[in-house]
Amino acid sequence: MYRFLLKPRWILSHIFVLVIVVTMINLGFWQLARLDERKAANAVVTNAMKQDAKPLATVLPAGTAATSEQVKAADYQPVYVTGTYRVDEQVLVTNRTNNGAPGYWVVTPLVQADGTAVAINRGWVPYSYTEDGPWEDFAPPTGSVTVQGLLRQSQVRETNGLVSSPKDAEVGTLRVLARLDVGRLAQQTDERLIPGYISLRAQDPSQNDLPVPVPLPELSQGPHLGYAIQWFAFALLTLIVYPLLLRRYAKRKQMDGDDAEVVEAADGTQLA
Repeated sequence: MYRFLLKPRWILSHIFVLVIVVTMINLGFWQLARLDERKAANAVVTNAMKQDAKPLATVLPAGTAATSEQVKAADYQPVYVTGTYRVDEQVLVTNRTNNGAPGYWVVTPLVQADGTAVAINRGWVPYSYTEDGPWEDFAPPTGSVTVQGLLRQSQVRETNGLVSSPKDAEVGTLRVLARLDVGRLAQQTDERLIPGYISLRAQDPSQNDLPVPVPLPELSQGPHLGYAIQWFAFALLTLIVYPLLLRRYAKRKQMDGDDAEVVEAADGTQLA
């Protein structure tokens, strides 16, 4: 009854289904691995944000000589720093959203007493403000300002070989950046910049309603568990449905053979 399953075309069918099942199972385990990575990253962020705010100089004692690895190790660490804003060196970072509304991040260098500076992401403003101004509505406080926020890594251009994020011009003074690239900003500032930036949470004196501080990162586990369950379910259904289809095909083939034998017995004519 099932001897046909050993024919070459059916063997190829079995191999194809097996490959599909193995692929779906691997995709399920890949999603579980992504879930573990997400949990680990969330734990790092949560633990960092639980720390008390520290002076930036104690978190990055090397200042502008600190490395990107040191900034990465202190990512999301609450810090505070005092200095004066250099509004003339302020830039906008495009393609940023706030509650779904498009706009910019406002990034202003803050110069410390020793002459070094740190880029402050002061928050979000809508696209109604352009690179040509007016910028007075979100001007920072004048004089000495103490900023408290989260130390963050400089953003880098992402590329996956197929689609790349926009690229900033390598030379010239830019008013708008595609990302908060501290290295690119440092090319057009007079001061030496810390190799990272601070995402503002509060400052003294306080700023106006604009810019709106960037919200804390969302620490959800994402859709990975749901995707993993889906892939495992697809694999299980395939393992159940495929044998049922083979069984149904075999029964139909057998019934066709039985019908042919009945007709032949009735009139002696070979029809099968």
